[in-house]
Amino acid sequence: MLPLPLMKVFHGIENFSGVNNPILTIGTFDGVHIGHQHIIRQMNEEAEKIGGESALLTFHPHPRWVVNPEETGLKLIQTLEEKLDKLAEVGMKNVIIQPFDKAFSFLSATDFITDVLIKKIQAKHLFIGYDHRFGHSREGNIELLKKFALQDHFRLMEISAVEINEINVSSTKIRTALIEGDITHANMFLNGNYCITGIVQKGDKLGRTIDFPTANIGEIDASKLLPKNGVYAGKVSFNGLTYDAIFNLGTRPTVNVNIIPPQLEAHLLNFSGDLYDEQLKIVLLHRLRDEKKFGSILELKNQIKQDESFARTLLRSN
Repeated sequence: MLPLPLMKVFHGIENFSGVNNPILTIGTFDGVHIGHQHIIRQMNEEAEKIGGESALLTFHPHPRWVVNPEETGLKLIQTLEEKLDKLAEVGMKNVIIQPFDKAFSFLSATDFITDVLIKKIQAKHLFIGYDHRFGHSREGNIELLKKFALQDHFRLMEISAVEINEINVSSTKIRTALIEGDITHANMFLNGNYCITGIVQKGDKLGRTIDFPTANIGEIDASKLLPKNGVYAGKVSFNGLTYDAIFNLGTRPTVNVNIIPPQLEAHLLNFSGDLYDEQLKIVLLHRLRDEKKFGSILELKNQIKQDESFARTLLRSN
């Protein structure tokens, strides 16, 4: 695997420095998908013309969790670490991760422009969507930015309605696809593969008794949006190695009497060994079927054999 392009990460706007002529955009960029990637390419093209570098000002935790703490339904397509990996992969040169808290949320739109964008970041070029809102109570908009641009504080490059709609539609479509278990289209909109990271934990070892040992994946980021329960095929990576695998996400209805929160299990193909406490990166490529309750363990075992055969065929064609 080729090394990822070098990307600088600054934790907090007060630590941002050493970047000439930053071409800045602002946003959460959750799920760095085809729309975001198009914007990043435009920024890098502009940066080449002026000897500058692309830069993203993003926020953590998600502003909606801070402004509306009662809103618990929002889940992220990518964790912060996954987002940074993807941003580096698609060519973003600099990322500023600004801690978002109540105090920051009360910053007025004008103070955000003067104190953050002009004084601290010293942005000379802004790539901003026509409908972008910012500042306390979302009072700031593109018209306010245009007033500062006319005073030669920075050059403003407006992202059109068509491009913004493409970004919004992509985000919505990714979430919808994941909720429906349509991993193929989710990956298409991401222009990459949907992944989950977790730590292997000890389970009940039932898989070993039916010749299909599984790794029980725990410590998955609670903010992560998981796809619809079911059986999937994909890849598992750890310690620089990658294996084909099949996965079950769900409640294991054949062997569980009581309903439990969805659990993710991985069966690595052509692998034997101990994975306890290993951090695994799971990439979902194909959905094989819904999770279902079988009449016996033997029926379950026979179905898993079919799942494995189907998965091997699909993964060979990848």
